[in-house]
Amino acid sequence: MSYFNELGLAEPILRALKSKGYDTPTPIQRDAIPALLEGRDLCGIAQTGTGKTAAFSLPSLHHLANGEGRPPRFHSCRMLVLSPTRELAAQIADNMRGYARFLGLSVDVVFGGVPINRQIKKIGNGTDVLVATPGRLLDLIQQGIIHLRGVEIFVLDEADQMMDLGFINDLKRIDKMLPKKRQSLFFSATMPKAIADLGSRFLDNPLRVEVAPQSTTAERVTQYMTFINQKEKQALLTLKLQSEEIERALVFTRTKHGADRVVRHLQGADLPAAAIHGNKSQNQRTTALQGFRDGRIKILVATDIAARGIDVSGVSHVFNFEIPNVAEQYVHRIGRTARAGADGIAISFVAPDEKPYIRDIERLTGERIEKVGLPENFMALAEALPKPVRTPPRGHGRGGPGRGNQGGRGKPGGGRGRGGKPQGKGPNNHVQKGERSEGGNSGGPKKPHWRNRKKGGVGAHKGRVKPSS
Repeated sequence: MSYFNELGLAEPILRALKSKGYDTPTPIQRDAIPALLEGRDLCGIAQTGTGKTAAFSLPSLHHLANGEGRPPRFHSCRMLVLSPTRELAAQIADNMRGYARFLGLSVDVVFGGVPINRQIKKIGNGTDVLVATPGRLLDLIQQGIIHLRGVEIFVLDEADQMMDLGFINDLKRIDKMLPKKRQSLFFSATMPKAIADLGSRFLDNPLRVEVAPQSTTAERVTQYMTFINQKEKQALLTLKLQSEEIERALVFTRTKHGADRVVRHLQGADLPAAAIHGNKSQNQRTTALQGFRDGRIKILVATDIAARGIDVSGVSHVFNFEIPNVAEQYVHRIGRTARAGADGIAISFVAPDEKPYIRDIERLTGERIEKVGLPENFMALAEALPKPVRTPPRGHGRGGPGRGNQGGRGKPGGGRGRGGKPQGKGPNNHVQKGERSEGGNSGGPKKPHWRNRKKGGVGAHKGRVKPSS
């Protein structure tokens, strides 16, 4: 008999777990599930990849399944899970559908970056479990598509990243809409005072579960660092990726534009790479992640925020192209390799102004990172590297391919040029917002300038230009 059988979970859940080969619980599952089955609130400190999705899903689905067949309220849900990014929301929903496959419960997911009408059709009559990003959830609430009065279980996942993304005011608004009588679960990879204060808004006498010290790095990760000027980092990365035996590599940059620049250089050197960040359309992000999972893309370049929800086995290398200014983030990055008993390698490129960050990391982890010098004849090898692939030309008016990801003249994801692919529109013809991943703007095109010009003036409107006297 497995541990999950001993807990007394509903038989359909046990059947789903057996089909997935689940037998031995992870530490957070062993510590959290019994208390959650009793209806306790929970404050969990755990990183992605520790099994926390099953830890909160299994007891919650057991509760929903034993709720005397109570259907979800019209325009509401019985369980709400909030996630900071699209990828993590989609991953949570997929996992929960697997656990609930024999229960007859509905699990839906909503997030920005995709047309809202399809989501409205799916959840308009209510759903048992709703996984959502805060921005899109508030859009749906404002339009009267859904309310939160029927929520019995509330889960806030990756709270530290919610704070980093500036979702604090959205979370406070959502908190006021939730029923006072509910079970609440709160998870965060780190727990500074600001996160703890946020948790106190949602939780009532919670059980605190911490599955590993926040400073712990993966035991099977070998860590190296090289001191190098910022302008030389790209050449070093390309040379490392050409010389190392790479199964899958994650490269972390600090900015979205930096991630795109790295990919252009790697593609110029015939290295299969793709970027994932908040300026990419949802289709681009999904395609890149799927290519990384199935091995067509060996190198995925990501920002820290977009990387939340990337749970891919077989990552052999993690490259810190830029050093995070929060030491805990380094621990989170390198924890994406050396999973399931495998070994992993973490390589950091340290510019002169990043040395204080390395000192903070070593102080937090209590480990010394091994220093490695530049390759022999580095400058000559760097000079011989091919040029990066060219960026698409910028559009000028109607015919140009444009600056957005989909073409056209406008922001990523939608533009006004002929090549542009406009964003989806919801009720009342309003352009829908995406979730505010990395502070990016996911709105529609800018208002045309002619609206602000004088009536009949030059450039006021096509065909209205007055000839000079």
